Amino acid sequence: MPVAWIPSLMQKLTAGQQQVEVEGATVREVIAALDDRYPGFKERVLDGDRIKTEIAVAVDGEVVAAGLRAKVGPESEVHFLPAISGGAS
Repeated sequence: MPVAWIPSLMQKLTAGQQQVEVEGATVREVIAALDDRYPGFKERVLDGDRIKTEIAVAVDGEVVAAGLRAKVGPESEVHFLPAISGGAS
């Protein structure tokens, strides 16, 4: 079963869980499963039918370009990464 890694800023939604095993064959299905278990998760990471621009999703160490359609394997790790900003202007 895939494992979703939840960043500390979003762990309030998952009752403090950093890692959550969920079912899903795509990023969309993983997010839906997380939202079923932890209502509000989907709203936090999606803007309509797209991943919010301030969130990146990586499957097995690769940031996904296919968005919600990205494939997730049975042993995959899915990381939700908040955008990082900064630097000199």
